[in-house]
Amino acid sequence: MNIVIIGCGVVGATIAYQLSQVKGLNITVFDQNQPAQASTGAALGVLMGVVSHKIKGKAWQMRQESIKRYETLIPELEGITGRKIPCNRQGIVMLLSEDTERPLASGVEVITEWEGLREIRQSQGWQLAVWDKEQLQKFCPQIHHSTIIGAVYSPQDRQLNPTALTLALVDAAQRNGVKFKFGASVKINQVPPSQLVQISPTVNEQLKSIETSEGTVTADWFIVSAGLGSTLLTAQLNQKVHIRPVLGQALYLSLGRFLGNPDFQPVITGNDVHLVPMGKGDYWVGATVEFPNDTDEISAKQELLEALQKQAIAFCPDLASAKVVRTWSGLRPRPENRPAPVIDKLPSFNNVLLATGHYRNGVLLAPATASAIQEMIIPKNS
Repeated sequence: MNIVIIGCGVVGATIAYQLSQVKGLNITVFDQNQPAQASTGAALGVLMGVVSHKIKGKAWQMRQESIKRYETLIPELEGITGRKIPCNRQGIVMLLSEDTERPLASGVEVITEWEGLREIRQSQGWQLAVWDKEQLQKFCPQIHHSTIIGAVYSPQDRQLNPTALTLALVDAAQRNGVKFKFGASVKINQVPPSQLVQISPTVNEQLKSIETSEGTVTADWFIVSAGLGSTLLTAQLNQKVHIRPVLGQALYLSLGRFLGNPDFQPVITGNDVHLVPMGKGDYWVGATVEFPNDTDEISAKQELLEALQKQAIAFCPDLASAKVVRTWSGLRPRPENRPAPVIDKLPSFNNVLLATGHYRNGVLLAPATASAIQEMIIPKNS
């Protein structure tokens, strides 16, 4: 069975590695850039699974499956490739503030809601700890802000380096026989609209081939995991899935010393600002959420980056003396008028699969996405 994957960010690379472990599959991956250049290269790799508010349904199942898989996937890839995948195993601390949207909700009520989630997670086999302000000060003495009433600690959530992960996935997949074509452009053969109009709901079209800069490529299955590039590719099949860019900016700060306890350096997040330890007193602070105009054009706003820095300093005053080493910006793929991510068959085609539009959760959901795609191609009961 011949399989083509279009796009080699973390999602495409994870799919390639997952499928490479199935005998009898001939897999080729195309990307017009080198791996991990687009949204993956613009990710901080914060895996907020257990600490998320999702408690049931597909959204929670994907998070749970992915967090479990990462515990085995990272050492597995490091063993196969000899590559080091930096991973922070000290968990995530989510700061809690009094709910400004519900002025009547006291800090006690906010804490009580999180204690309810802790009980649910415990019944699901996961750990959460709910800290009051005194406990937070004990574990994270660098945090100071009058509105912070406590925190939730998720020891099983992680942060990892998305680029290192993706390169290890590519390396391991290559060792299993996957062919990667980087710097190769792709154009899907357009099907005439008149032909699509005549397709009945029960009869789907079969995509035979795509045009690439290396010639015509035929396959049994085509998997579109091209992030923002998915819009153009699906439009060529008259089944446009609109994926819009959302820009994020971050700061790389160097303090020259550890914040708080040197032996406890978790990711700290509050009000959608992440403080990500990078070792040796360096920290990423991110990320902004900046939406495009009606024509999907977007440019980084300096004032939003400055506001991000001020917000980080507000809950961690020691950051005021940190040096800005570099700034970063990148685009995340967000589906228009539908939930993220898009993991499904492309309408009217029975052999074109979509694994795209993960927005801010591409790294988190990559393992579960790969499993879902494999199940579509090779059902477990087949």
